[in-house]
Amino acid sequence: MDHTVTPEQSAAEQALTDRVLRSFAATDDPRLKELLAALVRHLHALVREVRLTEAEWEAAIAFLTACGDITDDKRQEFILLSDVLGASMQTVTVNNELDGDATEATVFGPFFVDDAPEIPFGGDIAGGAVGEPCWVEGTVTGTDGAPVPGARIEVWEADQDGFYDVQYGDDRTAARAWIAADANGAYGFWGLRPTPYPIPADGPVGRLLAATGRSPMRAAHLHFMVSAPGFRTLVTHIFVEGDEQLVVGDSVFGVKDSLIKRFDRQPAGTPAPAGRDLGGVAWSRTRFDVVLAREPAAR
Repeated sequence: MDHTVTPEQSAAEQALTDRVLRSFAATDDPRLKELLAALVRHLHALVREVRLTEAEWEAAIAFLTACGDITDDKRQEFILLSDVLGASMQTVTVNNELDGDATEATVFGPFFVDDAPEIPFGGDIAGGAVGEPCWVEGTVTGTDGAPVPGARIEVWEADQDGFYDVQYGDDRTAARAWIAADANGAYGFWGLRPTPYPIPADGPVGRLLAATGRSPMRAAHLHFMVSAPGFRTLVTHIFVEGDEQLVVGDSVFGVKDSLIKRFDRQPAGTPAPAGRDLGGVAWSRTRFDVVLAREPAAR
């Protein structure tokens, strides 16, 4: 599409951008000034590059208004929009620079809850959530290979139907807990084998995905947040090797190859770790060794 404009028109458009930039010149906070200037430059550049029509501007305003209308204390449509545009994942990437073999971070997601119950080594996070039992084990170390005893490991996930406990609206606590790494940095717990599920697609973001031929599905995953004094808090997931959704694509761009793990299915009757009696059902197991980056030195 030809978007050629005359030099005179281009100069008029640039003059407007410059006037807007100057309007923020007296901003006292240098970071706020930097953010606003970049926003203006990039936003004006977008409008000029695509030659945005007034009808398209009105449609964009209506879309953002609809995002606000559907947002409440349990649903944040603007975060969902940030997720599907890759802005959430880009922010994670910018703020978690690669550090040797430290475990890579990914998106936080909207379903973390404070004050999840603590479980002991070998405990079960399911809390009544339905799904295939899965044994998860590993160690927490620093990039120097030394164990991180006492590291706090928060874990949460959806059930086999693709729902988190907070989505049921009945105050249940299920498929989430935290466990402390032992003196050797080791941990082990029972959870559920992750399954793919869709992000909420009944609102404006869902309509955007439909209009662009994109799937709302997330690849199967288990959430981790691992923290310890002196180390950068890690927010990440692990994904299931062989999950078809990994080929189709994760709707929020959260997958990293290093986070794809084998979840080995065990035949019914196979002895289970931590002395658990599974009543003769099949189960899975996986290993996830976490490597934490040191907290950067204060400047």
